[in-house]
Amino acid sequence: MRRITLIVRGSTNPFLPIEAEVITPEILCKTVRVNVYVGNQKMQLSEVFDIRVDGEAAGPSATEIVLIGDASRVKRVGEYMTDGRIIVDGDIGMHCGDFMTGGTIEIMGNAGDWLGREMLGGKIICHGNVGNYCGSDYRGGRKGMRGGEILVKGNAGDYCGESLFGGVIRVMGNADLHAGTNMKGGNLIIEGDAVMPCGDMFGGECTVFGHVDDFMPTFAEIGTVVENNQELTVFTGDLAHRNGKGTLRVGSYTRI
Repeated sequence: MRRITLIVRGSTNPFLPIEAEVITPEILCKTVRVNVYVGNQKMQLSEVFDIRVDGEAAGPSATEIVLIGDASRVKRVGEYMTDGRIIVDGDIGMHCGDFMTGGTIEIMGNAGDWLGREMLGGKIICHGNVGNYCGSDYRGGRKGMRGGEILVKGNAGDYCGESLFGGVIRVMGNADLHAGTNMKGGNLIIEGDAVMPCGDMFGGECTVFGHVDDFMPTFAEIGTVVENNQELTVFTGDLAHRNGKGTLRVGSYTRI
């Protein structure tokens, strides 16, 4: 097992983003002599992070990366990750886990926007809150997260699970505006409340155990179901689409 510890240095400009798609087990298990961009300036990883390597050389599956310090401006960590493990000791910036197909990312703090964007597999655990577009597609895309699992133990921002195509997103807190918009598949679970979820839904399943505000009128009630000892009202839609066959279950709701 090889553990690579990266400690964010305080000497870099705190107002500039750090583009760090090289922080993956696949790359760092081979070498830590790689470059990142701080703003538009190319710098060596060792100029931005204090690096400590423990353990024998190993492949991605036996590599663990630990990121320590204020990483809220460090972007694209774990992008295209296929195996291994990344642990973020605090907060992490935008686009963490983009396109990942395997392995595990665990974030002890909060995560920025587009966590797990267009993710294909693997698992992301965020112990804090996540920003907007968690598990969604990017601008102009048609498919968001397609596989894997995202667990958010806090709250989610706007458009969580937008264009969700597969996999599971579970939010243990509340979700802001338009969770599950344009869903086509997969499973979105919100244990708290949500605002106007699942508009433009084609397919998939969304469950909101709390209260839904401004619930769209283009969903048809089809019955009730008991899940986790709670009665949920079941709807199908979005019937604004001829082929809108998604399933939405809610604990309580207010319709517009």
